[in-house]
Amino acid sequence: MMEQQGTLTGAQALVATLADNGVGACFANPGTSEMHLVTALDGEPRIRSVLCLFEGVATGAADGYARVTGLPAMTLLHLGAGYLNAGANIHNAGRANTPMINVIGDHAVPHLKYDAPLTSDILGLAAPNSAWIKSADKVADTGKLASEAFAASFGPKPAPVSLILPADSAWEQGGIKGPKVTPPSLRRVSDAQIEAACEAIKAAERPVLLINGTALGATGLAAAARLKAAGVRVMTDTFYPKMRRGAGIFAPERMQYFAEGAMADLEGSDLMLVAGTSLPVAFFSYPGKPSLLVPEGCQTFDLGSAETDSADTLTRLADALNAAASAPMAELSLPDQPTGELTAATVGQSLARHLPENALVSDDGVSNGLMSYLPTQNAQPHDWMMLTGGAIGLGMPLALGAAIAAPDRKVICLSGDGAGMYTNQALWSMAREKADVTTIVFVNHSYRILNIELYRTGAGNPGPTAKDMLSIGGPDIDWVALSQSMGVPAIEATTAEAFDKALEQAISAPGPRLIAAIVPG
Repeated sequence: MMEQQGTLTGAQALVATLADNGVGACFANPGTSEMHLVTALDGEPRIRSVLCLFEGVATGAADGYARVTGLPAMTLLHLGAGYLNAGANIHNAGRANTPMINVIGDHAVPHLKYDAPLTSDILGLAAPNSAWIKSADKVADTGKLASEAFAASFGPKPAPVSLILPADSAWEQGGIKGPKVTPPSLRRVSDAQIEAACEAIKAAERPVLLINGTALGATGLAAAARLKAAGVRVMTDTFYPKMRRGAGIFAPERMQYFAEGAMADLEGSDLMLVAGTSLPVAFFSYPGKPSLLVPEGCQTFDLGSAETDSADTLTRLADALNAAASAPMAELSLPDQPTGELTAATVGQSLARHLPENALVSDDGVSNGLMSYLPTQNAQPHDWMMLTGGAIGLGMPLALGAAIAAPDRKVICLSGDGAGMYTNQALWSMAREKADVTTIVFVNHSYRILNIELYRTGAGNPGPTAKDMLSIGGPDIDWVALSQSMGVPAIEATTAEAFDKALEQAISAPGPRLIAAIVPG
């Protein structure tokens, strides 16, 4: 237990304050400057501490934890170098509007002037990816700033924040716990906006509504079904943080990834409304292709971005339109056992067959993951989580965090082999924590999506050097050996029948398992 208030170290005050405010997990990769935070966590039973062997695993896991619980996790990062290692999945979390509290150790304040080898401008490095950032240079401020960080991670829209803790502030006594705070709520769209949107829809011939955020939960999707029945086409962003899916749930359409496909799909739309998101933009710029994915002549209407409660927005909009009926919900329809060649499509069929009710899916499958997404629309009810920021390597850490957040739910991770190599250290943490995650790695020894993009960008005909830059074969990565070396039982599947059997066994067994699915490149 923590010591009395007057004798708390700064580290103890910080950790106790976060625990008082509901933080229940810390994903850590500590160093020397964080040792007093480590011992403070040792004395705080309300926070589950999980060691991660790479900082990108820690921040990706914190993202998954928050997507499931709605509460921020704490990460523990070692100086500026540790923060930089964590940066890609902090970026992904920012694009997912995920609350996250990154606690970054620093040298003792008097030591900074000597420019030791690991000294860096942490404020300068972390600020661009932090919705809020401060340094607790005085021990008495540690608890107060921890409370501020917790509140700031929620608003005005949820996002990662950074709290820097110099080593002397961590070890000195005189820490004071900060208050319990009430985080800001998501903004409610005005009645005037709802009324104006209602009139715009009535005047349109082919309105489309793009949704994200809380609209992708059960309440929001029920309202979306009413809007669909009232003549509004409802779509999600191409990538979203988490959506409820499966039998008995309304299935909105999904914005296409490639710009030309999205524009063709939207052709003829004369009104585009957005709720919980912003107007759609192509992931990349391509020669002769649009960046903003809004058809010419289509009017736009802003019903609030990620800082708004989009489920509430959709419910009130459906009420304003007197939309009493509801569009059909997805019906349970499980595929037969696939046979023959193992492909991304047959993997998807097996996943739809065996996906447990209320499972959580972490999708970092990039190109191959789409073939699992489509058939699972009619599987048992589940939640699907995506790579929102485009920085691959999120899938395994996200699954780890989700499993820590919801130990009673099976977690499925879909990962490309290229993406998996960014953060395969997550497997070790899964084994150590006995996380109930079944990881499926699509093994094709290639950055398949980049081979597609090579042609779409007009970069020319690839020669041997270009082809080698997009291949991860030679030597081929042995995923079974890699997984087993980190303590996760693994098996390779080369046929549809073998994969189906392996998946059934992995899902029925508790704890982490990995299947290396050998699919065409």
